[in-house]
Amino acid sequence: MRFLYILLAIIQFSFAFHAVKTGRGGMWVTIIIVFPVVGCLAYYFLEVFPQSREHRTVRKYVRDIAKALNPDGELKRRTEEAAVSASVENRVKLGDECLERGMFDEAIRLYEGCLEGPFANDPGILFSSARARFYNGEARQAEEILARLHKNHPKFRPEEVQLLHARALEPLGETQRALSLYEILRDRYVGFEAKYRHAVLLQSLGRAKEAQELFAFIVAKARRSALESEQQWVKLAWQEQQKAAA
Repeated sequence: MRFLYILLAIIQFSFAFHAVKTGRGGMWVTIIIVFPVVGCLAYYFLEVFPQSREHRTVRKYVRDIAKALNPDGELKRRTEEAAVSASVENRVKLGDECLERGMFDEAIRLYEGCLEGPFANDPGILFSSARARFYNGEARQAEEILARLHKNHPKFRPEEVQLLHARALEPLGETQRALSLYEILRDRYVGFEAKYRHAVLLQSLGRAKEAQELFAFIVAKARRSALESEQQWVKLAWQEQQKAAA
């Protein structure tokens, strides 16, 4: 029983610290302290889980099922919403749908049309615009947007911004800068994508031993724990190991 009280106290402290650190206000701290079990559960499901990788994975599965049943439904809905009300929110959502469907030119036009007035330096729109530029083969423009984003919003999704920045630097031939970013991400990025892309770059530069060490790490780590969404990187790393062994 004493162990349970200690465990609950640790959980309370962790959630209270998280609430303070993320600026969610003293109200949550009070709820967590006054109502230990209910408060912690409420904080997790209302504040932590919606921002978690697991929640994003669940949402992705739901979207995938919906699109399999009606592949053009979401695009049509977003287009109709933007036509009725051309608000920044509606145009960004339409841009997101265009980006996901590979309609990069359309996505770029929508995002850049939103980067004006009070949204001129909106971090979310800048990041989406950089992604659209990168996937459209415009690495230099993507790199410039990401540099602007980092300058104005250094705390905005830093790992995701750095990963995309590293990828944009590669086709520009700025491999040393890309390697520096991958090194920073090595112990910070959650998941295997950054490590896999780092290894591929190392291999392309003739640093095969270092690359194979990273591929081996990914495969070994996956045996113990790996989300289903990470399996593509595990499979690719395993394939690279097989090529090297052949």
